[in-house]
Amino acid sequence: MTSPWSTPQRTVLISGASITGPALAYWLHRAGFGVTVVEKASAPRGGGYPIDIRGTAIEVVRRMGILPQLRDAHVDTGRFTFLDADGGLVAALGADTVAGSVQGQDLEVRRGDLTAILYGAVREDVELLFDDSVDTLDQSGPGVDVTFRSGTRRTFDLVLGADGIHSRTRELLLGPEEQFDRYLGYAVAVCTVPNTFGLSREVALWSTPGRSAALYATGDGDELNAFLTFHQPERPLAALRDPQARWDLVARTFAGAGWEVPGIVGAMRHADDLFFDVVSQIRMPTWSNGRVALAGDAAYAPSFLTGQGSSLALVGAYMLADSLTRHSDHAAAFAAYERDTREFVTMNQALVDNGGARLFPTTAEALERRNAMLRGLAAMPATTPPPAHSALVLPELAPTP
Repeated sequence: MTSPWSTPQRTVLISGASITGPALAYWLHRAGFGVTVVEKASAPRGGGYPIDIRGTAIEVVRRMGILPQLRDAHVDTGRFTFLDADGGLVAALGADTVAGSVQGQDLEVRRGDLTAILYGAVREDVELLFDDSVDTLDQSGPGVDVTFRSGTRRTFDLVLGADGIHSRTRELLLGPEEQFDRYLGYAVAVCTVPNTFGLSREVALWSTPGRSAALYATGDGDELNAFLTFHQPERPLAALRDPQARWDLVARTFAGAGWEVPGIVGAMRHADDLFFDVVSQIRMPTWSNGRVALAGDAAYAPSFLTGQGSSLALVGAYMLADSLTRHSDHAAAFAAYERDTREFVTMNQALVDNGGARLFPTTAEALERRNAMLRGLAAMPATTPPPAHSALVLPELAPTP
């Protein structure tokens, strides 16, 4: 092991400026790297549905110094209300019980709030290139020659892909997404709708076999996040490519649905912030090749069914930066990052197999079992649930120069 401080400043390009990218940028700048972040969007992305920061990730944001800001942004959802096919009450539970969070420790924040806080932590210290992206990578020389979509060409010592589940960096580095994608049998659509229901810091979840609709109030405001989640045994390839095929699929899937579902479907058809995707995990035999490595969803997306995507992104960024700080040789750094992080990733991805998808049953029998479990939880005295995540002891970062 050698110290990087005895060598000239190393340069790194990070592709992606959502969660993993800015977190990586923070730690690598702190370690003395020259950091550039490229993001295809024209500005930091606001809005978005609430996400959880749990377990080990809480320690990461504490070490970053942004924990007080995140506590101020904490949504503090109070209640989950579960509804049957006709909109009748099945059970009402505290949000911590449903999510497996530890009350007073874990955080729930709007995705846009987390992005803004991370951006604020690095914007004065690193080079940020918005409205651009990586087009090609060439590792034939002593560094990584990068051609950007804008036509600009630059060379970096290292490139780190933090560009999400549909990572362009991963495709350039190791091949098509299909090689690493584990489809979990669901599709999801999300958008913002008016809060005409009087919901406040709560979630209402309607379910029938293979279909769920949710209205999520992150505060007392005029807007809600609306979710449609549905079972699809085969990946809906046409819907991913064609907006009309997408709406045909959604309309067909939710035809005849009760409660507020017809209005949600109608609102989604005209929403300007619609997000639609399949529910998948990324599982890879290796997270690096040469001078390029991956982190966050690009390397090990766990899916929203685990509730661990943001936490894995923050922890993975810390572990990758720590390895690069401790090892001047990139191959040794990437090997240490994978060795020290993979078990944590595997355990959290396995939450799906251990019941992480139980909120979205696909059969009448499974739905009744879920409802019986919920009624039983509602009848029990309030207790602190076990955390729905696995822990990792973080190493202390090497001292800064």
